[in-house]
Amino acid sequence: MVNLQLTEAAADKAKNLLASSTEPHTALRVAVRNGGCSGMRYELIFDGDRGETDDELDFHGLTVWVDAESATFLDGITIDFSNELNDAGFKINNPGAAETCGCGESFAL
Repeated sequence: MVNLQLTEAAADKAKNLLASSTEPHTALRVAVRNGGCSGMRYELIFDGDRGETDDELDFHGLTVWVDAESATFLDGITIDFSNELNDAGFKINNPGAAETCGCGESFAL
């Protein structure tokens, strides 16, 4: 089982976005994909199809799915949400990242 944390602020924002979606999504998928300026990038998307090997987590009433391949890169991360005027959005703190880009959307281990 993947060890990640989602703050209440992040869960509340995701639940609000999910509730306003016109698509039949049921969960927030947290994944890692190749790309970004540091080598790997985070992906937060709404999804309606749970994979057979996905971990399913619950944070403050929000269902989160993580695929097995991404889980190894997400161990120990915390996802938060900021409403600050100049820095609004989801923020990912990855203590295992050796390098991150300036925008915080990609990393290297």
